[in-house]
Amino acid sequence: MAAARGCPPAGCGDRALAELLLEFSRAQYRAKDGGGGGAAKVERIERRCLELFGRDYRYSVIPNAHGEVCAHYPRHIVLLERDAGAARDPFESTVQVGKLQDLINRSKMARCRGRFVCPVILYKGKHICRSATLAGWGELYGRTGYNYIFSGGSDDAWADAEDISEEDSALRNADSQLFDKVRGHDIKLLRYLSVRYICDLMVENKKVKFGLNVTSSEKVDKAQRYADFTLLSIPYPGCEFFKEYKDRDYTAEGLIFNWKQDYVDAPLSIPVSLTQSLNIDWSEYQSWDLVQQTQNYLKLLISIINSDDDSGLLVHCISGWDRTPLFISLLRLSLWADGLIHASLEPSEILYLTVAYDWFLFGHMLVDRLSKGEEIFFFCFNFLKHITSEEFSAVKSQRRKSLPPGFTLEEICMLQQRDRGSTTSLSSDFSLGLESSPGAAGSFTYEAVELMPAGAQAQAAWRKSCASSPQAVLWNRTQQSEDRLLSTGMVEAKSSSSSSSTHSDNFLRIGSSPLEVPKSRLVTASDRESRLEEVRSAFLASYSRTIGLKAVPPSPSGAIGGLLEQFVRGVGLRGSSTL
Repeated sequence: MAAARGCPPAGCGDRALAELLLEFSRAQYRAKDGGGGGAAKVERIERRCLELFGRDYRYSVIPNAHGEVCAHYPRHIVLLERDAGAARDPFESTVQVGKLQDLINRSKMARCRGRFVCPVILYKGKHICRSATLAGWGELYGRTGYNYIFSGGSDDAWADAEDISEEDSALRNADSQLFDKVRGHDIKLLRYLSVRYICDLMVENKKVKFGLNVTSSEKVDKAQRYADFTLLSIPYPGCEFFKEYKDRDYTAEGLIFNWKQDYVDAPLSIPVSLTQSLNIDWSEYQSWDLVQQTQNYLKLLISIINSDDDSGLLVHCISGWDRTPLFISLLRLSLWADGLIHASLEPSEILYLTVAYDWFLFGHMLVDRLSKGEEIFFFCFNFLKHITSEEFSAVKSQRRKSLPPGFTLEEICMLQQRDRGSTTSLSSDFSLGLESSPGAAGSFTYEAVELMPAGAQAQAAWRKSCASSPQAVLWNRTQQSEDRLLSTGMVEAKSSSSSSSTHSDNFLRIGSSPLEVPKSRLVTASDRESRLEEVRSAFLASYSRTIGLKAVPPSPSGAIGGLLEQFVRGVGLRGSSTL
């Protein structure tokens, strides 16, 4: 379990992404098969992922060279530990890789296909994890392989068929003891990772195949073993629904899932405490189209990880390789676009990392999905156009909840702009401290703004002195947005790598000399939009050159499908694209 220190640039340009997509579209990645037929190419992909993680994080690796931990998890499972650039990170993970590995080995059979709870994103010291759902009786008794006979490769057709129902009274006691043991280990792993919130994307309470329950989930565990966790049932259509997306010329607007199907029995269930700040009418979820549903679920996940507690998050569907990477990837890209994680990575690099690690190396069956027209993978990256606005920003809520009392945001920025470079003009009245964002050194939030005023009179006097200044007139006249103000008046910080660095190094006093940051900053709303659009454009261009879209049946006029036409534009052959 070696820790990464300095890593060379990964060189993840267009060519590397194209190579990745080609390999991805040819065969499913399996660690137990040594990465598949293109072993050398897979090794390059794995190496690039480690290089990209190492740009911003210290990490350890859980070895899975031959799939001994999980057959279709990465051969190098990354445990992010802390920011690589700071000698002391207040948000450093407390998880020890040795203990984590032991808990994984004990708990992995608790979940379908052995796809255990695995941390994949580190944000504010919290682990965002992914997994499959809970395994059923048959799998726990070792009937492995039965799933492949009956699943047909489908994400939502798991594991084993159960020859004997959990309800069989003769085996009920033995079953209970087995579930107590195996799920007990799963719960220990969740607690060790400080996971409190479990978001279940299944549209079923249990997966039923041939009339038998073949999987379970935390929300219907009869013994209530998961009662101490905050369970969220947020049903989301499985991969087969995305064939309709493809058949509608890759248009998600107006595409609504049929919630009246017989197998759909998991209602949306979210604690009220987690919904109050979102201004979403959750009772209407069955009327949402695919765009609105995905947007609202993403807002919910961002709100959860942005809460004030130190608790982590688990996201899972059934097998954990379709819907799960969709939301993990959107979370990673959204937080990156805000400058809160992977702060040094360029758009092409974060795109490479999330395609390779979140999708390919965690076993998404792209070949099978493409053959069936279930294009959830394409949907994920094309969907970025729907989350560019500030309402999806994790920075937004941090700024607004922590402004110092007695001052507006505009006044703070005016204060910094006016007094930058002076160490005396502020000290007589007050000092203002800004704490660096947990995502990466040099990104800032207002989460820990410290104000020591000389009192209300001092504040009033300062406001009066500024009221007629050119700066004040400029602020009032232009009515610049909150994000614009922040980008204009923000101080930058340097992340120290020396061993003498202390927690106070993460604070700056407005008025002191600006410190340069080589890689990260607070991202404005316009930055967020442009960064996500760059990722999306890079994906569309590379996807069109390597995999391409399946043409829908031609219209009577013989015109090319709408999205295919836009693809042609997107790669520069017919002007600008509005896709």
